[in-house]
Amino acid sequence: QVQLVESGGGLVQAGGSLRLSCGASGRTFGTYNMGWFRQAPGKEREFVAAIFWGGGRTVYTDSVKGRFIISRDNAKNTVYLQMNSLKPEDTAVYYCAAGRGGLVGTKNNYDYWGQGTQVTVSS
Repeated sequence: QVQLVESGGGLVQAGGSLRLSCGASGRTFGTYNMGWFRQAPGKEREFVAAIFWGGGRTVYTDSVKGRFIISRDNAKNTVYLQMNSLKPEDTAVYYCAAGRGGLVGTKNNYDYWGQGTQVTVSS
């Protein structure tokens, strides 16, 4: 069982930056692929970024490439999402998730989810 808690969301102006953190319970954090997803009002939850369990490989959705950076610290059981050059269309609730197999861009391949943190980008 893994419990995930996100933090770091808030209100920021367009062009600004935020860093989201996701802390995990348990001793098996390092064996999970970690993903960030987001859900805007009235829309499906969508993939944002993922980092494989070893930390050596990352994947991003096209709309955030070059602006967002996902990283992890297995010693601290934490995954981060550094978000730069934020745009109003990045406004959503951001969720972190933990999974052990399958395509990391597919939400059905994640077993554990946090409660989410709101990110609002004003124009």
